[in-house]
Amino acid sequence: MGTPERSTVGGTTASGAGRVSGLAGACHPGPVVVVTALTTALAATAGQSGARCVLTAAAVLTGQLSVGWCNDAFDARRDIAAGRRGKPVVDGAVGVTQVWVAAYAALALCVPLSFSCGLWAGAVHLTAVGAAWAYDLWLKATVWSWVPYAVGFGALPAFVSLGLPGHPWPDWWMVAAGALLGVGAHLGDVLPDIRADLVTGLRGWPHRLGPDGTRLFLPVPLVTASAVLVLGPSGPPGVSGVTALAVAGLAAVAGTMLGRRWERAAFSAAVAVAVVDVALLLVRGTGVA
Repeated sequence: MGTPERSTVGGTTASGAGRVSGLAGACHPGPVVVVTALTTALAATAGQSGARCVLTAAAVLTGQLSVGWCNDAFDARRDIAAGRRGKPVVDGAVGVTQVWVAAYAALALCVPLSFSCGLWAGAVHLTAVGAAWAYDLWLKATVWSWVPYAVGFGALPAFVSLGLPGHPWPDWWMVAAGALLGVGAHLGDVLPDIRADLVTGLRGWPHRLGPDGTRLFLPVPLVTASAVLVLGPSGPPGVSGVTALAVAGLAAVAGTMLGRRWERAAFSAAVAVAVVDVALLLVRGTGVA
């Protein structure tokens, strides 16, 4: 938190519109948009009203913003030392203190918005946000780096379900599939940066697996999530379920084989499996109860 505002590669931080742009870039906008959109879509398919979907989206958005800003603010000193250009703090677009202020402001908004969805729903969502902050501040550099992702993604179906009338708990397979998707997201998120992270001394779980180990293991939790979503609900999986599981399995196998020569192929295949999982999750969302 005490990193000087001028300790950037590009010189002094920007002002005005430049700071707003810098804050937007420092929040990790990709994951913020994806997680917020996924949760909102899940809320809609689960049967939440339009107003409640908006409230759910606002709670998730503020939580994700707080996590993204915390991540960049906490990593600023290491990123500056490593000269990792392309990050707003490193490039001088925004100051570290400003990012910290934004992170705490978003977190402060997230608390009442989460509890507005219900006591249990709010508690579950804030547990997920707290796990993500623990990742940023500590667990990222440990063998337990996957845990916050599993907790965070696994909590999303519960947050949605508990926000429905009657506050029902979700089925176990929804939570399990979300947790597995989170583990896959962690591996996929870290894979492109493993070599650079190792130079700075970061030693999370994927870093200990190494680039090759992470690439080979990446599809495992994602395909397992596919199997849980297809086989977990009561009754026969149906043709669409079996087809989705087959597509996920084939994509994973193809990505593993092609990834030996083209690393990007493994990542692309994992994204394809994740898309199948998200589609299954949304289809099963109407059954959250």
